[in-house]
Amino acid sequence: MTEWQKSTWRDKPRVQMPEYTDAAALNAVEAQLAKYPPLVFAGEARRLKQHLAAAGRGEAFLLQGGDCAESFEQFSANAIRDTFKVMLQMAMVLTYGAKVPVVKVGRMAGQFAKPRSAPTETVDGVELPSYRGDIINDLPFTAEARIPNPQKMLQAYTQAAATLNLLRAFSTGGYADVHQVHQWTLGFTEADEAGKYRNMANRISDTLDFIKAAGVTGDQAHTLHTVEFYTSHESLLLEYEEALCRLDSTSGKWLAGSGHMIWIGDRTRQPDGAHVEFASGVQNPIGLKCGPTTTADDLKVLMKKLNPKNEEGRLTLIARFGAGKVAENLPRLIKAVKDEGANVTWVCDPMHGNTIKSSSGYKTRPFDAVLREVREFFAVHESEGTIPGGVHFEMTGLDVTECTGGVREVTDEDLSDRYHTACDPRLNASQSLELAFLVAEELSNRRLKAAEAANG
Repeated sequence: MTEWQKSTWRDKPRVQMPEYTDAAALNAVEAQLAKYPPLVFAGEARRLKQHLAAAGRGEAFLLQGGDCAESFEQFSANAIRDTFKVMLQMAMVLTYGAKVPVVKVGRMAGQFAKPRSAPTETVDGVELPSYRGDIINDLPFTAEARIPNPQKMLQAYTQAAATLNLLRAFSTGGYADVHQVHQWTLGFTEADEAGKYRNMANRISDTLDFIKAAGVTGDQAHTLHTVEFYTSHESLLLEYEEALCRLDSTSGKWLAGSGHMIWIGDRTRQPDGAHVEFASGVQNPIGLKCGPTTTADDLKVLMKKLNPKNEEGRLTLIARFGAGKVAENLPRLIKAVKDEGANVTWVCDPMHGNTIKSSSGYKTRPFDAVLREVREFFAVHESEGTIPGGVHFEMTGLDVTECTGGVREVTDEDLSDRYHTACDPRLNASQSLELAFLVAEELSNRRLKAAEAANG
């Protein structure tokens, strides 16, 4: 058996990756990236793994969210701030419902590449390569724009570094103060259509008032003003991933320096493929998307490949089936995990299985279908006696109109108003926060049922 190196993925079958036409230009970019500092550090990745282990045991809850695909053109400090702000609001509401810490992980600072259902697309009889994300090629439907350009990796690195810099400043510089975050949330519930969530918001207010009156000081007070915030992305473009892979001097293990957590998509999880090979050798927490075509046998092989030491927090299974399909798919995968005695953290991605084409021609996701899949995910775990460890949303802090429904009722006709995504539709700020309130209710009800059962 060949010893793992950061380049051994190159000997494996590769899918969903571009074929660069200029090998010399690609080699030059990889060499340049290899000299740059890593974007994240090994100690941060190890700490996230501890938090994810806690989520797997039911002692924490994961909130993972952010863009479908980050854009170079739409990149701005305000956009980063707004998404971070909504995630903090969601996390506070979820913390209140679950009564455990919420682990905050953004789909940010690296989510530049996207798998596609077909290698080409045809418009008005013209066939061109598919757009694969700003790190690879460009969105305009021209032959020149669709040529993979390795230089775009350098721009992705620069944008990721700037994003992380701002996120770190927001996390520790007072912007994340829990009292301020709650004031933003109260503003949401003051709208008439969101008034049904005011009761929970008022209960959170009472709790914060009590904490203040109790005179919390020192380290305890510090935790009310700062947050830990991590980044994640699908490790799709392996030339970029390899170039940022670093040997950690503390542990002697390799680190994917591109983000705290990387995941393998439903289209790239071949047990003998390049993407699984790369992820198997880095110490970062690894996510694995599990869809309807994931077989129990494949999952068993993948768990052994990706987590041979069966470490807690190492492997997060991200279920993405679609509303109405969870009960027929999730139990067989839970059984596979139980059969192997595997340590995993179960997370629900209710976005990717619920994409439809609206009557107005836009790709969208109905809010009700997203919520239904989350509830089905919780119900299956309750019946199986297992732990739902978190949720994974494609969302933005911007006031877009890409998903239908929610209390502010985005209709099919509204989609054209502010449809800005380059790939898949995202929940907007209002829909994201409303979903957090509804998931918090699920968590609270589950906690009460567990307490009742424990008390006989």
